[in-house]
Amino acid sequence: MFRGSAPAKIDDKGRLKVPTGFRRSLEDRYGREVFITSVIGDSVLVYPLVEWEGIEEKLAALPSTDRTKRHYLQRVSFFGQQGQLDGQGRVVVPQLLRESAGMSGEVIVSGRLDHLEVWNRERLEKRFAEQPFTEEDFAYLAERGI
Repeated sequence: MFRGSAPAKIDDKGRLKVPTGFRRSLEDRYGREVFITSVIGDSVLVYPLVEWEGIEEKLAALPSTDRTKRHYLQRVSFFGQQGQLDGQGRVVVPQLLRESAGMSGEVIVSGRLDHLEVWNRERLEKRFAEQPFTEEDFAYLAERGI
């Protein structure tokens, strides 16, 4: 389970150094294999490969004619790449995705329960300002007991 957030950096070679707490959880529970992708190209999603394979199984169960499945797969395949943490806990973010999501320098790595989400810090802060958490959001969660 991934929770919380931590600052990190993307180096000149496009490698994300996974923050220590997340790295330990990833390696201890899942190993070093990951799938790195995005759906809309604004952030980077880092899935333990085992978790990603579970998503693939669910997608495979849908008909090949399912438009949403095709649309989703087209995007995650376009941005996606399988990778592996190196001995220093770094993983290469695909160049196309680095460019699309503005991944260079300081970033924020956040836990999303079964995967990590990486944002360019400035873009994330701007997103928070433009899309505040509303009373409707609180009400939605309260209706679900959260």
